[in-house]
Amino acid sequence: MKLGVNTVLFKGTGIKNALKAIKAAGYDGAELSAIQGMCEHLVLDAWETQAPLVKAAAKEAGVELLSMEVASLDEKRLEKAFRAAQYLGIPVVNVGPGGKMDVEEDVLKSIETLTARAKMAAEYGVKLCCKAHVGCAIHDTPTTLRAMEAITLDSFGVDMDPSHIYRAGEKPEEALAQVVSRMGHVHIRDCKGKGPGPGAPADQACGRGEINLFGYFKALTDAGYEGPVCLEVIGPEQTMQQAQAIASESYGYMNAVLKSLGAR
Repeated sequence: MKLGVNTVLFKGTGIKNALKAIKAAGYDGAELSAIQGMCEHLVLDAWETQAPLVKAAAKEAGVELLSMEVASLDEKRLEKAFRAAQYLGIPVVNVGPGGKMDVEEDVLKSIETLTARAKMAAEYGVKLCCKAHVGCAIHDTPTTLRAMEAITLDSFGVDMDPSHIYRAGEKPEEALAQVVSRMGHVHIRDCKGKGPGPGAPADQACGRGEINLFGYFKALTDAGYEGPVCLEVIGPEQTMQQAQAIASESYGYMNAVLKSLGAR
């Protein structure tokens, strides 16, 4: 499996410096943040102009573009994201499920929308991945399983984020086996407490929180998962030094764990 960092951690700097920092920390690649209102290292409304610059920056830094996070299910934004992903050679585009927790109509609507967007993703040779998200229609393993059963397209996959599953009251290292057959991406971070948020950015560094991440990586390894695993740290903007420290600490933890498991 390849380790990466979502560039949202480096939202205080440009894409060139972000990718160089990710490479310096030891990672194989990066997840490109295209999250409107949070971090747009790729502005989708201007992707045709910006994508060549991103491609050049990735080549210069020596990192692979493993995935892109858009978050939104908006049809027009996602079509631009799929076009950009196709151009950049990015295989996975990640979104959230939308809707509200425990509202049956929202679960059905989320599944319907994800099905339509996954069909569009297939047109561009991209996989659309969605994660269970605290407070949303799809928020835990049971609702994830409903989506998996309803959406049989190869262009749809699960983005298994242990921090959201942990905050849903489950043990991610045990829940993983139920969804791994459809997993196309992992958003990784640690967290302290049951939320609703994952805690301060520094506490999201792998190994600092309460999640059994060793057990989670063992489950990933035992299942033979070979997709991207991208650190996604959210919250207040970090200085370059702070962001570099979080990325480096997390890489050290993950790399050591995977080496101990014979997976790296």
